[in-house]
Amino acid sequence: MLRNPFHLVEFSPWPFTAASGALFLTVGLVSWFHGKGVILMLVGVLVIVLTMVQWWRDVVREGTYQGYHTTWVGFNLRWGMILFIFSWSMLFFVFFLGFFHSSLVPAVELGCVWPPVGIMPLNAFKVPLLNTAVLLGSGVSVTWAHHGLMTGSREEALYGLGLTVLFGVYFTILQWGEYQEASFSVTDGVYGSTFFVMTGFHGFHVLIGSVFWVVCTVRCYLHHFSVFHHFGFEAAAWYWHFVDVVWIFLYLCIYWWGS
Repeated sequence: MLRNPFHLVEFSPWPFTAASGALFLTVGLVSWFHGKGVILMLVGVLVIVLTMVQWWRDVVREGTYQGYHTTWVGFNLRWGMILFIFSWSMLFFVFFLGFFHSSLVPAVELGCVWPPVGIMPLNAFKVPLLNTAVLLGSGVSVTWAHHGLMTGSREEALYGLGLTVLFGVYFTILQWGEYQEASFSVTDGVYGSTFFVMTGFHGFHVLIGSVFWVVCTVRCYLHHFSVFHHFGFEAAAWYWHFVDVVWIFLYLCIYWWGS
């Protein structure tokens, strides 16, 4: 009897809890913005975090211990990750479209110049340039970790993964400090809104990627990855390289050209 190459997923509560957490988080954010407190938002964050932990645990069990991630399943997982990254690429494409719509032909209300009159942009050759070097360095450490996995050197992979996590955390700290020192806010017209939305969404992606790398580091330590079976690492690496590429465009367009 031939074994079905597809993985028929069992009934799971995690899609429902994830949707519930997203609902609580969205309503909680709106309530927080209107000064109604942060309790509902924190409940949403807690539900989403718990769902992530439980859902990832199930997927790790399916792929590592139960043998459900066959070659065909892995092929479909890769295409799913590709489409996921493509969807986020379209989101940033729209952000860049809005940025260039406002910056190439500034309106009269902006003083017909970009940056608008009264806006003091950040120096592109200080913290933004350092952040660029940090992300590019993280790309090197990811490649180092991947080389370790491909050659069966678990110690080398762990060093590369740990270094990547440090790079991601350091980038977030630098960006937070940059936001604190900025002379403008998200409410300062189209420049402030486009700057903080685009860089903020990218920073959010860096946070997600850092969580991916923490999970990959733990899994590598627990011997979940092998030379031929480490899609969890590959998915995180694709996502991280996507984040790197988006940041290069952000740096060149917003920090350097836009200032």
